[in-house]
Amino acid sequence: QVQLVESGGGLVQAGGSLRLSCAASGRTFSNYAMGWFRQAPGKEREFVAAINRSGDTYYSDSVKGRFTISRDNPKNTVYLQMNSLKPEDTAVYYCAARGGITIQLGQYAYDYWGQGTQVTVSS
Repeated sequence: QVQLVESGGGLVQAGGSLRLSCAASGRTFSNYAMGWFRQAPGKEREFVAAINRSGDTYYSDSVKGRFTISRDNPKNTVYLQMNSLKPEDTAVYYCAARGGITIQLGQYAYDYWGQGTQVTVSS
């Protein structure tokens, strides 16, 4: 089992920045590929970014160039640095882990999920 706890969400003005953190406990963190997803009210949960065990990253087109995913294995933590935030980035952001090598974009490929953290971007 892997437990994931997100933090760092909040209210920010458009153009601002936030950094989300996801602390993992349980199994060996470095063995897991990690992802960030988000869900806005009335919408499906969507992929945001992912990082594999080797540090390779992948981003959705909507956040590419603005968001950066990173991981600190000794701290068992994955981060999502969000810059140039837009009102359409408003959502609950979820951290997820999967016990595989490859980066996956589909939420059903992930085995463990955090409880989510709210990000609200005002215009």
